[in-house]
Amino acid sequence: MSAPSGRLALVTGASGYIGGRLVPQLLAAGYRVRCLARTPEKLRDQPWRDRVEVVRGDVVSGEGLAEALSGADVAYYLVHSMSGGKDFVRTDAEGARRFAEAAGQAGTGRIVYLGGLAPEGTELSEHMASREEVGRILLEASVPAVVLRAAVILGSGSASFEMLRHLTERLPAMTTPRWVRSRVQPIAVRDVLRLLVRADELPEGTNRTFDIGGPEVLSYAEMIQRFATVAGLAKRLIVPVPVLSPGLSSLWVGLITPVPPSVARPLVESLRHDAVMAENDLARELPDERRLGFDEAVRLALRRIDEDRVDTRWSSAAWPSAPSDPLPSDPDWTGGSLYTDRRARYVDGSPESLWRVIEGIGGDRGWYSWPLAWAARGWIDLAVGGVGPRRGRRDPERLRVGDSLDFWRVEEIIPGELLRLRAEMRLPGPAWLELRVARLEGRTVYCQRALFHPRGLAGHLYWKAVTPFHGIVFGSMASNIAARAEEDAEVTAGT
Repeated sequence: MSAPSGRLALVTGASGYIGGRLVPQLLAAGYRVRCLARTPEKLRDQPWRDRVEVVRGDVVSGEGLAEALSGADVAYYLVHSMSGGKDFVRTDAEGARRFAEAAGQAGTGRIVYLGGLAPEGTELSEHMASREEVGRILLEASVPAVVLRAAVILGSGSASFEMLRHLTERLPAMTTPRWVRSRVQPIAVRDVLRLLVRADELPEGTNRTFDIGGPEVLSYAEMIQRFATVAGLAKRLIVPVPVLSPGLSSLWVGLITPVPPSVARPLVESLRHDAVMAENDLARELPDERRLGFDEAVRLALRRIDEDRVDTRWSSAAWPSAPSDPLPSDPDWTGGSLYTDRRARYVDGSPESLWRVIEGIGGDRGWYSWPLAWAARGWIDLAVGGVGPRRGRRDPERLRVGDSLDFWRVEEIIPGELLRLRAEMRLPGPAWLELRVARLEGRTVYCQRALFHPRGLAGHLYWKAVTPFHGIVFGSMASNIAARAEEDAEVTAGT
């Protein structure tokens, strides 16, 4: 049985790691696709944007759900508070209930949800328990639900894969917590996506969970050693120790890998117990091609990283700014005080050469200003529970709205003209950094603007404390970007 072409599929979480990859798979399978997004602007630069319908809405508030679900044959629920928060358990449950109720009222034929794989009868972490509860809420609703449960997902850009990759690459020898002995059944991301699409082929009325996984069961320590072999690295020395709690483990992971402690903790907690399929019924319901083994999945993921073809990343889903926060481009600043730092430099080169430097900022290229100062700011942020300095870039040359960029987020990009970044580090108020290409009297000008909206006394004191360093940090940044653009212009002219 196959799903008829032209069915309408609603995708929530389309700006996230799985959702962003599922949309083109559904389109390729012949579905019409609609996306529900709290911030539709985040999807603007996706290569598939002009082929889908986007509805502004939110599963927790219920805004836009009726419109998004209207006429939907299948709805993919890919929403989860990975980075937590004070009330994430309640928020996740409330979002699932509202979504299920709205789907029932809209006459949606099926809900498909991707949850986590956990053994029955085991005390689960708060995050894993929350994902299980979301699955139960959807299964108990009036609309039939298919809940797929997966353990570690292997794919370029996934948080699980980046954690595994960087631990292996950066630590020839490591003392590790006991969870490295846990048995895991990892699965390639391309297999997860195929099964999500094919879940709509199940018989009408199917309402149950299915465990999904790859063909092998490995301990996390074995995954590290197998990864090292595939990557051409020497065998790693692993010494398990009993003293690292999940909290300490997540801090350790945050220091070594790009995954900050807030995201690493639920990943680590999910490894405290075995994550192995208890059944493989979906393979009988939907016979298909062989699922990829661990080595092949790792090899494909590394190849995409080497070729700079990482379509989505785990960090794409996080955007902690509140919708009510005004933007610095608003004609009237309605949020109170606004501190600014402006810099401008003439550039002896074309606007195109300057834009190439601007769009290539961050990641391995750095920020053209006092690398130790930027690194120190990132490590301080990591120490207080922020995202830290290691997230890097999705693509070394191109940016799109919603991309994470070290401890910034691309909030706006006008190719050739403007790059606006919003800070995701922990600050006593929202902050932005704007990099702009301008023309003045026939010359190229680099314009740079840092903005900070203080919240409370702490915000004002923070700006006063860092202002003396702006001349060094922001001033040298402007000068070095202009100089680099001039160098690039000379190289281009010479070729």
